Amino acid sequence: MRGVLTGFAVIAVVIGVGYVIGRRKYLGDNGREVLTKLAFHVASPALLFTTLARADLSVILSSRLLITAITTVLAAGAFVAVAAIRRWGVGTGTIGALCSSYVNSGNLGIPIAVYVLGDASLVAPVLLFQQIVVTPIALTVLDLTGPDERKRPMWQMLLTPLRNPVAVGPLSGVAVAATGWTVPGPVMDPLILIGNMSVPAVLLAFGISLRGSALPGRGADRYPVLLSAGIKAAGQPAAAWLLGAWVFGLHGAALLDVVVTSALPAAQNLYTYASRYRVAERLARESILLSTLLSVPALVVIAVLLG
Repeated sequence: MRGVLTGFAVIAVVIGVGYVIGRRKYLGDNGREVLTKLAFHVASPALLFTTLARADLSVILSSRLLITAITTVLAAGAFVAVAAIRRWGVGTGTIGALCSSYVNSGNLGIPIAVYVLGDASLVAPVLLFQQIVVTPIALTVLDLTGPDERKRPMWQMLLTPLRNPVAVGPLSGVAVAATGWTVPGPVMDPLILIGNMSVPAVLLAFGISLRGSALPGRGADRYPVLLSAGIKAAGQPAAAWLLGAWVFGLHGAALLDVVVTSALPAAQNLYTYASRYRVAERLARESILLSTLLSVPALVVIAVLLG
């Protein structure tokens, strides 16, 4: 339980600093936009590359990855189905699906894995799957549904994933890890330094965006927000427990691992994606905030019942 509280405390402090920065306007009127662009185009690709370039790709073959993949598809699919019925649009459907299924495996998942599960590498399957599969697919959908896409030739549309820095970063890192090549220090060290800006920039931008915002789940996007946060906080961990215990026969620490990681809240970098494409920004911001609040009691209950 200490790990849960520690992980959330770290994030809350940095977001709070961002809120103060936004309220005091220390970075001017465009501070959030600058931090978002910095994270999306520079820092996040560097962080993803350096992380995955040194990863053990054997975790891809683990049952944990398969459970992660299935629960991600189920959670995202549930939101997409409702979005299609309610005609919320592709942008809202994509961002909402991400907020319903994309867990905060980095800046929150790692400290919780260390303090609750005892091993930071246990979040690696989630991190790999999200960055190698989920992110490129989701951002490609957002790219292809943009207002200028119909004017572009087909061959450029097919190369869309290769034009997105957040997709290129992890894919390049996996390629390096697969070949076994060690990136020279003079190349890797600057990338690590730049990548270290990613998490603070994302959290600060998120904090700045909270200035003047209402409580989550009360605005015009309340139904998508409540749906995505409910799926994320309750639906996805419940699916992970059912699959882990009754399909894959997991128990003890292994079952605790998959349920805890699935119960992590939506990642803050999803707001960066929404801001970059200027679609469903309010949905992303409120869903992330609400799922983070709901995940505190959810993770405590899971730790008590399965720990």
